[in-house]
Amino acid sequence: MHGTSPTFSSREFLRMIEAQGLTGTWSWVFATGAQAWSPGLYDILGFEPGSVQPDYTLLRALAHPDDRPSLEEPGEIARTGILGDHTIRIVRRDGTMRALATRGEVFHAPDGRPMGAVGVVLDVTDRERLGRAQMAEQRRRHALARQARIFTFTETVVPFCEYGPEFLEMTGLRREEIAENWLAPVVPEEWAQWREQMPPLYAAGQPFTVTPTLRLAGGERVPFRQTLIPTRDAAGAVESWTMVMVPTDTVAPQPETDLGAGLEQAIEGRHLRAARALLDWSMADLARASGLSFSTVRRLEENADGPAARSRQTAIATLRAAGISFTVIEGNAIALTRAD
Repeated sequence: MHGTSPTFSSREFLRMIEAQGLTGTWSWVFATGAQAWSPGLYDILGFEPGSVQPDYTLLRALAHPDDRPSLEEPGEIARTGILGDHTIRIVRRDGTMRALATRGEVFHAPDGRPMGAVGVVLDVTDRERLGRAQMAEQRRRHALARQARIFTFTETVVPFCEYGPEFLEMTGLRREEIAENWLAPVVPEEWAQWREQMPPLYAAGQPFTVTPTLRLAGGERVPFRQTLIPTRDAAGAVESWTMVMVPTDTVAPQPETDLGAGLEQAIEGRHLRAARALLDWSMADLARASGLSFSTVRRLEENADGPAARSRQTAIATLRAAGISFTVIEGNAIALTRAD
């Protein structure tokens, strides 16, 4: 017996996508002036569905004053048939601000007259926040490297070969030289020592610290303390290593950066598991320390709760209080370190 294959309308798919709260659509028929907003667009703009009349003029009025001039005037769209793509900020009526990516298209009659327009709006607030946080973190790392010779790197393949421009400038080496010999930054008399000691340390998959002596571009020889910390995937396998490198005569600051909601919403269950591993905590330990239930901790680590859930913020705050730092690194990745 063969069952009938179910069919789904585009409206049902749209409703499913918009349920995530990040997408909305609009349409506008120029001849009649009829405009429509999807429930998702109402939500993004901070309105209850149907509470206001859909109107491109209203959407434009919500744009931040600095961004509004980049949006086409309503009459301009209907007259010229031109509607561009934009990334703008809007200010909701409750005062909150969101970053939106908009894309629109104008439809024309056979004679070329603009007939109407449709548009898609994406809420990219968290992406924008995380991007700004990453830029701030890059500036911080640049200042630390230039002023205190403190460096942070993350790689998925070890030994480390991909260093930032500040480190290359300090050592006077080229990337190709380090790619050929990962010990090139180290004084030659220590090569045999670290070639023997480093592989088993990586293989153990646990945080460790070493103190090689590096050769700097001006001929200076400086011992550095390198602390290496693994990040694990959902299955518990090491997926990357983060290195914090400081001169041995420097008290290394904890790489804690207040990156706000953008970072916290990017922290996933795998990061919580990795943080527990650094602390040698079980899920029950995290539950006791945070005051959350065991089932709540399990849901958080399975990403079953939303990124803005209060319980997630509680778990992150508990891990930070226990000495865990979350830091944005290249590629919008998140590195974890533990205070000794």
